[in-house]
This record gives sequence, C-alpha cells and structure tokens, in this order.
Amino acid sequence: MASLKALLSALTLLALTVDASSGPGYSNYNYDLSGQQLTDLYNSPVYKAEWMVRPFGSSSSTFGPLSHTGVRVTLADGAQWLIHKGQDYGISSDTVVTSARHMSSAWKPVFHLSRQFNGRKKVADFVKRGGETYNALFNCHVASITMMLQ
Repeated sequence: MASLKALLSALTLLALTVDASSGPGYSNYNYDLSGQQLTDLYNSPVYKAEWMVRPFGSSSSTFGPLSHTGVRVTLADGAQWLIHKGQDYGISSDTVVTSARHMSSAWKPVFHLSRQFNGRKKVADFVKRGGETYNALFNCHVASITMMLQ
C-alpha cells in the first residue's frame, strides 16, 4: 500500500492541471439513472477499483497533461462503472458515474494499478472523494488519485 501511495503521489506531481470534457472516450449519449436506480447504484459496495486513463482531445498521449483519468469500479454483481470528472460533466456535480459498457477503447488501466475494497466503500464514497467542482487546481488527475487512496 505504501508503494502504491508513493507512486500515485509522484504521478500527481507530474500531472499538470489540464483536462477535457470531450474527445476520445466521451460520449454525448444520455445514460442517466434517476430515482431508486440511482440511489441503489450510489449505495452499492465497491469490490475493486482501477485507475484508468485516456488521451486528452485528439492527442495520442496517455500521460500527464495530455490525458484524462478516472476510476473504474467493480461491484458485487460484476457490473463496472467509470467515475470521473471534468468541467460541466454533470448537472449538480462535475464528478459523474457512467456505465463502463459505454467506455471507449481509448480508456486503459494506468500501470495496471488497482485496489481491492471488498465492499468496504460504496460508489457514493468515490463520488464524494472526486469532489463536486472542477477547477484548474483540482482536476481529474487529483480526483482519481484521491479516490484510489481513500
């Protein structure tokens, strides 16, 4: 765990404060959940979390300022959801939860870093750690690292 924290901390220093709300991996399709479905999702225990990255805009880079990161979580039933943030991604929060079925192939695991949570955290905990607002100082990279280290 200490080596994971050290690596994530080092990568935080390398990540510049740039993000994008469009480009590969971003979809304009509406897959919104509401009511009881949304409540059930947010209350679902997370068993595994993986740090994910995709290129920024039309870049082919998946490192530093030319990338966008998020966390893919796996629930007890095997369903996977991507939790990520960006300016104006959501209505009430810039951190959103999207079904991983709708992730493009541009998303890749960051150094295959994953963490077992074994149901100790819920989807809502990840969203909360991602933060409500987006700004140049606390972007997707910091949010993703914060989610992984909780």
